[in-house]
Amino acid sequence: MKKELLSPAGDFETLKQAIHNGCDAVYLGGKRFGARKFASNFDDQEMVKAIQYCHLYGVKIYVTVNTVIFDSEVEDCLDYITFLHQNGVDAVIMQDIGMISLVRQVLPNLDIHVSTQAHTHNIEQIKLLEKLGVTRVVVAREMSLDEIQKLDTTLEIEAFIHGALCVCYSGQCLFSSLLLNRSGNRGECAGICRLPFTLLEDGKEIKTDGKYLLSPKELNTTNHIQDLLESNITSFKIEGRMKNPTTIGFITRLYRMLIDHYEKGEKVLLTEEEQEKLMLLFNRGFTEGYLFHKQGKELMNISSPNHIGIPIGKVVDVNSNRIKIHLDKPLAQGDGIRFQTEQVGMMVNFIYDKKDNLISSANYGDTVEIDNKIGIKSCGTILKTVDVKLLDELKNYSEKKIPISMKVTASFGKPFQLEVTDFFHTIIVEDSIVEKATGNGTSSHRILEQLSKLGDTPFILDNRDLEIEEGIFIPISKINEIRRKAISQLIEVRENSKKDVVVHDKILLDRKNSSFGLKFTALVRNEEQLQACLEENIDTIYVTNQNLYKKYNDRGNIYFRMDRVLSSFPNMNQEKLLIGEMGSIYYYQSNNQLNSDYYLNVTNSYHVAYLRNLGVSNITLSIENSCNEIESIVDHVGNYGLEVLVYGKVEAMIMKYCPLKMLINQDKMPCNVCHNGKKYELKDRNGEKYPLIQDKELTHLFYYQNLNLENDIRKLKQVPILRYRFEFFDENSSQVHDILKKYKTILS
Repeated sequence: MKKELLSPAGDFETLKQAIHNGCDAVYLGGKRFGARKFASNFDDQEMVKAIQYCHLYGVKIYVTVNTVIFDSEVEDCLDYITFLHQNGVDAVIMQDIGMISLVRQVLPNLDIHVSTQAHTHNIEQIKLLEKLGVTRVVVAREMSLDEIQKLDTTLEIEAFIHGALCVCYSGQCLFSSLLLNRSGNRGECAGICRLPFTLLEDGKEIKTDGKYLLSPKELNTTNHIQDLLESNITSFKIEGRMKNPTTIGFITRLYRMLIDHYEKGEKVLLTEEEQEKLMLLFNRGFTEGYLFHKQGKELMNISSPNHIGIPIGKVVDVNSNRIKIHLDKPLAQGDGIRFQTEQVGMMVNFIYDKKDNLISSANYGDTVEIDNKIGIKSCGTILKTVDVKLLDELKNYSEKKIPISMKVTASFGKPFQLEVTDFFHTIIVEDSIVEKATGNGTSSHRILEQLSKLGDTPFILDNRDLEIEEGIFIPISKINEIRRKAISQLIEVRENSKKDVVVHDKILLDRKNSSFGLKFTALVRNEEQLQACLEENIDTIYVTNQNLYKKYNDRGNIYFRMDRVLSSFPNMNQEKLLIGEMGSIYYYQSNNQLNSDYYLNVTNSYHVAYLRNLGVSNITLSIENSCNEIESIVDHVGNYGLEVLVYGKVEAMIMKYCPLKMLINQDKMPCNVCHNGKKYELKDRNGEKYPLIQDKELTHLFYYQNLNLENDIRKLKQVPILRYRFEFFDENSSQVHDILKKYKTILS
């Protein structure tokens, strides 16, 4: 299967840069339902234009509809996806499993690609997606190439090969939502991982080399293109819908060149100049990521969360007016620079030579001065972050040309005929009857010359077949007219190539209400908490410790909480389980004692219905639902088995990266920091402390305060929700009793 180079487009200029620099497909978002809400994105009119432009140049277009969808948005979202299908998108990229199941019912011949936001990281979830009828899955960035190679699936596999990395598993981050009410699952990520934090050990600050303790480097796999092309990955994805057009254009061009060289059996490494240009455009330091087993300092850049550019020299003297610089690389007016010591930057307006003359640029070895307009006081390394000459160079690109073939038939007494083909579509245009020449006829050379004038069209003449009788006359205006007509028709048919749209009616949802009264459920982390919950007659108790589960599971109301990152599945088919990821739902679906956790991001009725059909008994709704959204779900599918978290310390992130191993043990192995009995936290700029727990090679970062819906309970009672969930973290027995008694009083 031909490998696909997939580029992002946050606006129309980036779309053009991606196409004309060699991508095979683009992905972009509309103004709604996309996981990059703060990109420019495309309104409906622009979307139609984008689809036509992509198809004109033979490039596929995939549109992101990859947020979770609230119940109140289901109809609008379905209408939007129908609009995209009717206008010829090649696929939609989706996260919400409930909406995917609905779209598969209603629009059965629309291709669906499952977003990396869906947290697909094991073969069991991929098997579930196969049954859903999707065509492609974007695997989690945490998967290695070795793990991806072992996936035996009929689905196309898409993987990120370049761009920004999330430190948390995608689709599993609640940090922005909890802290700022900006949901990463709704395209509103505030980039909390790029902010400064301090590491605390038993409340005392641990000194670190930087303060951006959750900020990964930029993924760059240019040195592994051969490994990637020989893998089972179908589509190679470049991240960057928030990046500028020239950056995306250049990155696309580099990977296109590397892929083409490989396919020709040629060298597949970048030159030093190409690597430098890549670093100048955007880098936070480069990493080959989890894809190639990078961890710790090879993965993270805790010194800076921003574009760091390249070193170009040093400050050798500074005063309040001027900064004297010795250059190792060129500097020009309009360049952006950053002073590494003080971590501040500026645009260069004026450059002065040794004679204090203004100059437009300076070169390697020069010592020059610039205005100290930002008040720096110390010497040190200078980084160039914007290179105006490079940006000007990259703004100019050659437009892609599509090879076409022409066949001309012209003989006396018959219509002048032009057949044009792009080898997929064929256009035949005829004009008036060909006349005999009274003088010099119209030569084959002249006809071909006129037909070859394709100008600013997207086509280039690759082949021609001329069947032209000598001694005929065709006016030049007629030749030009028939060429324009044929090319216009070919453009139209290419722009409007699309599938027939098949639309089915929605299947009505079953409404199922509980026949039971009020239920309390609780998650506990130790035996003291468990005993307190038993004494309070809690209906269902979830435990995180497997030994504790085995000790108490004969009681009938004790469930084991499974991990939400799993590569293998233990034999627990007869056990009572709380499930946190879709692979486990598929693997254990024959088990009639399955409950699902809030990390499945259930926000609409169709997701509830899908999980019920898989045999899930009780479904914990996403904590991102409002009371109104919960009420809408209950109105559509009833309250049977629906559970809501009303109290607890929520995990803001789950990470494959371990800050304890990197920052305390300096990436050395073996590492037993997490077993030393000490308490570790991250402290933010406001002094709030976020607990860290390391478990089974995963890091769990908890929010600094407890979720507490005490003030919303009366609204939830009106819904009515009958299953109320509590999550205990470090509460002692007395605190557990007090919390449960208080809520019971409110609900009685």
